[in-house]
Amino acid sequence: MSKKIKVTQIRSRIGAKKNQIACLSGLGLRKINSSTVLDNTPEVRGMIRKVNHLVRIETAV
Repeated sequence: MSKKIKVTQIRSRIGAKKNQIACLSGLGLRKINSSTVLDNTPEVRGMIRKVNHLVRIETAV
């Protein structure tokens, strides 16, 4: 498993639940097509799982 993952927001946060909006903010995502490179930890994976319909996940190099 890689140490870093790249998370990109692909859908709008409008209409999402409050906890999903909080997860996007916690991941550092603000707008559509914004990306962040994060450590691959269980905490980050849990946040991604909550908003998996709003984001795309790739392995970071």
